Amino acid sequence: MKKISKSSSAILLLLTLMCSNTYAEQDSAAFQALLEKEWSFRLQEFAEMARYQDVPGSNAKMTHVSEKDQLRRYNFWKQIQAEQAELSCAKLSREECINYRMFERQMHSFMASYETKDYLMPFNSDWGFYLGWAQWGDDTDFHSEQDYRDYITRMQALPAVMDEYITLMRKGLETGFTQPKAVLDGREVPVRKQLVENPERSDFYKPFLVLNTGTDKYLSDNEKQALRDEAKVAVMEAVVPAYQRLLDFFEDEYFVAARDSVGASELPNGKKFYDEQIYYYATVDMTADEIHQLGLSEVARIRAEMDAIIEELEFEGSFADFLQFLRTDPQFYAKTPHELLAEASYIAKKVDGRLPMLFNKLPRQPYGVAPVPDNIAPFYTSGRYIGAPLTADHGGYYWVNTSKLESRTLYTLPALTLHEAAPGHHIQSALALEQGDQPEFRRNDYISAFGEGWALYAEKLGVEMGIYETPYQNFGRLTYEMWRACRLVIDTGVHIKGWTRDQALAYLSENTALSIHEVTTEVDRYISWPGQALSYKLGEYTIVQLRAQAELELGANFDVREFHDFILELGSVPLEILKDEVGRWIKETAANR
Repeated sequence: MKKISKSSSAILLLLTLMCSNTYAEQDSAAFQALLEKEWSFRLQEFAEMARYQDVPGSNAKMTHVSEKDQLRRYNFWKQIQAEQAELSCAKLSREECINYRMFERQMHSFMASYETKDYLMPFNSDWGFYLGWAQWGDDTDFHSEQDYRDYITRMQALPAVMDEYITLMRKGLETGFTQPKAVLDGREVPVRKQLVENPERSDFYKPFLVLNTGTDKYLSDNEKQALRDEAKVAVMEAVVPAYQRLLDFFEDEYFVAARDSVGASELPNGKKFYDEQIYYYATVDMTADEIHQLGLSEVARIRAEMDAIIEELEFEGSFADFLQFLRTDPQFYAKTPHELLAEASYIAKKVDGRLPMLFNKLPRQPYGVAPVPDNIAPFYTSGRYIGAPLTADHGGYYWVNTSKLESRTLYTLPALTLHEAAPGHHIQSALALEQGDQPEFRRNDYISAFGEGWALYAEKLGVEMGIYETPYQNFGRLTYEMWRACRLVIDTGVHIKGWTRDQALAYLSENTALSIHEVTTEVDRYISWPGQALSYKLGEYTIVQLRAQAELELGANFDVREFHDFILELGSVPLEILKDEVGRWIKETAANR
């Protein structure tokens, strides 16, 4: 064999590295082009997303949802998936490889959504397309006459899309892919609310009531009146008849023919459907049975901490007696909606002042406190964070449910505020939007296991910030954590293990201090929205374990603010990527110090 000189070897090595770098640059450029092509497609297909991105012309459009539209999107994403498979994550930078893995996961879930036909079930007990439409008036920014005209055009387009949804749900009835009959009671109420006889009482007409104030100085009185007249016609001739068709369909067809079973496994191809829901929402490599067992162990651990607080309070009676005391004693409930909102606002500002204890970087975007809208409040959860794009003329909002005050406990309000506002959803979501160096598909993604896991972890941070002022408030924190642990047991119990709705109601009411009204709305949510409820506890459990690992391995070099900043800099990532990245951060931090 001919011997190669040292100089020749060096040249060969250099040429190999140059070729390798060239191929890596080619893959990087190709991947970037693929992301841009797919994102452009999304903005064309999904009007709501385009409006959120402030795309010109999107204010007048609606997203079409017919089976033809579903198939077109599926075929496009299938091609995108094939093109991505030609590229190698190993040839990309660390950040690009994260993007690659997340994009690959998104394409998988988009295609699985079509393959399992979950678009035939476009609403649940918590939310639905028709509820989102009724929020248009609050969610749309108006800066010109054209903005109002685009809004009117969108109302005129609503009936066609309503009919597409009805067609999908009718197909769901034919194939057995429906919501369970047990969770449908009351779903018609917000639909019926839109059947107004006076257009000025419609949620859709709200923006035109503002015109009466004369604040829109760029419009003449005649122009304002013309817009009001056109809006009234759109409401009465487009919106109201469309909602009437939906109500008739719900009451005459859907509610009477919906399935009697409650578990997702009873749906056509139900096992695959539920597995895909776990993949999408939980983002961890765990089976339904493993998740169920983790839930049972967490329920036992939290129960021991709750018992310790009951003992500290020297309460005489059983655990069930204590829960009954919390559910019935007037001291734990606000007397007016204003009192509840005022208490939530006080807690929110107290938290804001202590955030620097645990964070170096905070978002620029502010948030406000507001009640859950009346049309959805009766069957809505106790609170929620509603984000806003950075281009909006308002910040995010922490919604507090002021309906049924007898079920809205004050002692759980600190945990709720930490979860929904700061340092929970608002801090995480607003910082994610500010990650300008990340591609759009990632910056605008919301990984439930990360977002909800972070928000539940934020409830724990209230202990470190001194937010919980009484044993009752600390018990409220634990009952909220118990609530999320019970979700692991109930969600998998209902959708895989054959639990009945009554079993789920009993389990949640016996293990948490939630009001019976909240127990009912929550269980119906888990039944009608398979897999989503798993994300909270699985995400929080993962973050807690990662922090414990970092504290152990870094010792005196562990800085909780740097740990939190690093996690939030990721934006919103699946838990498997979070584990990998925190592991890398720990090693690099240890090496640097």
